[in-house]
Amino acid sequence: MIQLETLLHQLEESIVRHETLNHAVSQASVGWHIEHTLLTLNGIQQVLAASDPARYRWRFSLRRLVFFTFKRIPRGRAKSPEVVLPKGPISAEKLTAHLARTRAMLPQLAALPADSYFHHPYFGNLRRDQSLQFLEIHTRHHVAIITDILAPTVA
Repeated sequence: MIQLETLLHQLEESIVRHETLNHAVSQASVGWHIEHTLLTLNGIQQVLAASDPARYRWRFSLRRLVFFTFKRIPRGRAKSPEVVLPKGPISAEKLTAHLARTRAMLPQLAALPADSYFHHPYFGNLRRDQSLQFLEIHTRHHVAIITDILAPTVA
């Protein structure tokens, strides 16, 4: 959980440059990456909270095994579900408010039953702790993209 809080702090520091684009790195702005990450964090927390732990079933997934072994997301390879794609204009105020809501839900996320789960489109069912690990890897992935977008370009 400390990792997520650290990553959220890094996202917060990037809000002031939310309009920045660098098409050599990503077609999306810094603000888009921040909003997408927050939508993912909040969305997974809501699904975990609404899940019925008694219905959790484990199934082997080679994709999940590889993902959690290497702990990285290759850039430009996966398509995000529509529900976690930012819609409408993105402002610093909107991002700051969304970040505050996300920070407030973190303790609730950690307090959920261990067998709470969500179904990931590529990895199958992820229990609470795997979900937290996924969220850290996913957030770190977008923080790295933001860092590269904001890096000075060498001509």
